[in-house]
Amino acid sequence: MSLNDSWMQRDLAVLWHPCTQMKDHEQLPLIPIRRGEGVWLEDFDGKRYLDAVSSWWVNVFGHANPRINQRIKDQVDQLEHVMLAGFSHQPVVELSERLVALTPAGLERVFYTDNGSTGIEVALKMSFHYWRNCGRERKQRFVTLTNSYHGETVAAMSVGDVALFTDTYKPLLLDTFKVPSPDCYLRPEGVSWEEHSRQMFAHMEQTLAEHHQDIAAVIVEPLIQGAGGMRMYHPIYLKLLREACDRYEVHLIHDEIAVGFGRTGTMFACEQAGITPDFLCLSKALTGGYLPMAAVLTTDRLYQAFYDDYATLRAFLHSHTYTGNPLACAAALATLDIFAEDNVIEANKALAARMASATAHLAGHPHVAEVRQTGMALAIEMVQDKPSRTAYPWQERRGLKVYQHALERGALLRPLGSVVYFLPPYCITEEQIDFLAAVASEGIDIATRGTVQVAMPSGLYPGFRDPG
Repeated sequence: MSLNDSWMQRDLAVLWHPCTQMKDHEQLPLIPIRRGEGVWLEDFDGKRYLDAVSSWWVNVFGHANPRINQRIKDQVDQLEHVMLAGFSHQPVVELSERLVALTPAGLERVFYTDNGSTGIEVALKMSFHYWRNCGRERKQRFVTLTNSYHGETVAAMSVGDVALFTDTYKPLLLDTFKVPSPDCYLRPEGVSWEEHSRQMFAHMEQTLAEHHQDIAAVIVEPLIQGAGGMRMYHPIYLKLLREACDRYEVHLIHDEIAVGFGRTGTMFACEQAGITPDFLCLSKALTGGYLPMAAVLTTDRLYQAFYDDYATLRAFLHSHTYTGNPLACAAALATLDIFAEDNVIEANKALAARMASATAHLAGHPHVAEVRQTGMALAIEMVQDKPSRTAYPWQERRGLKVYQHALERGALLRPLGSVVYFLPPYCITEEQIDFLAAVASEGIDIATRGTVQVAMPSGLYPGFRDPG
């Protein structure tokens, strides 16, 4: 028995894995990873896999990055954790100062949580509570876009719209307004991204005009709807949304958990629209992919609505045990140092251009409807019929065929349904991008060849989607 097989058997005897129909692993082997270095992951039998999805979109500067490693090692000898209620520490103060300086003007207060989903919960609760503190208790509901994803805790699911993750739990969810997404994949032929995004904003305008007295906030994934299939839209939508939220006195929440820290081509996606949201939710790449942490940045105006004598009960009494963990703060500080010292955003322009050129040929593939890109995120949409853009039946799990082929070739490509995407660490080389493009091309050829027999039980799990 190989070392891989041994670890896999031990795993399956005790673990329940995320976003997985566990019965799949009767035929789909788990990949136990022994070590990582740069863009590579290595299993216990010595095979390497190029991590093209940044390990669920978190690892921006490579596995076992020596600079982040050292910062955490230095911190662990000083302070591993202290509660942040009534106490503070140097790393959390320094990190907060740097995030306030780095993010768009007006975001002056930082609240920490343990992960992206709970960061969304904080923003929703703060918005609701703000209006309550201001005597406008009618403003309780939230607006979200169709095909959006914001996490898997209950309120975060409520403002999401990927049926795979929410339909089962509908009885638990908040009642929200869902507005058609500006998703530019759906634009009519001959219409530009900008024009389509402008046209689609009419739906949001109407919802706000009719219901603003009941609405606390609008929440969006700016520029890229990640788990919804890497669907993309133009920054003009965000600019129009900011203006409308101001007019109708509604908060704007930007969920940049997946797209912040350079993924869209700028440090934060909201920069491309030249706006400041009322809440900016960050996580994933915040710590370079090392430790769980999320930050919710907001304005001093919002903060002041909670600042009062204790007896008024206006305080935001929300907490997580590991809020502001010093080790996670150290990892985040090292990550921000790399951004500052290595001119990462500028260097990524060449990598993004190489991703575009290496995959350009796929636009002509008979079963590829679109190759789309925003910064360091590129998606290739496989379809059954190209002229009509008819999707493959989810039961065929075409994306899974690409995933399996990529593993054989030494790459980790985990498609979202029938969407193959690259979301690589920023330390990837142009040659490694060419390798990924070749592997993806081969996998797409295999996955779109004739009728696919479903080799594994489908259950209630369409495609091979995951929440990132």
